Amino acid sequence: MQESAQLQGLLRELFASQKFAALATEDGGKPHNCLVAFATTDDLRNLLFTTARDTSKYRNIVAESRVAILVDSRANQDSDFRNAIAVTATGRAKEAKGKERDRLLVIYLAKYPQLAGFANASENALVKVEIANYEIANFHNVRIFKPR
Repeated sequence: MQESAQLQGLLRELFASQKFAALATEDGGKPHNCLVAFATTDDLRNLLFTTARDTSKYRNIVAESRVAILVDSRANQDSDFRNAIAVTATGRAKEAKGKERDRLLVIYLAKYPQLAGFANASENALVKVEIANYEIANFHNVRIFKPR
């Protein structure tokens, strides 16, 4: 239980300090990566991002909902060998709709108020990734955290 609380704290701190993540989707059997501005729910069960529906990432998610999202703390300094962590979140992505969208959009816009116009545009989607697990890696080891 203590390690779980420590890992939750580590994840919350990392996610609060980082604005961007690398989203990995599948495009017809080929990997596709892109950057997204992300937010998380407080329980760490969901990662959120916005995208236009007329994008490869959105089409890829509709075709195959399994995704991976990488968030890291590197600063491109020698100290990264000791201090940097990389978190890979895996789960299933889908567009949030209705009341769920309204509730999650509040969380997203609390982190990115400057994206309100984009997030609220009718041609854009708020995507929710339901996280199965987090792999938390540093230079020496990997730990797994499953949000409950």
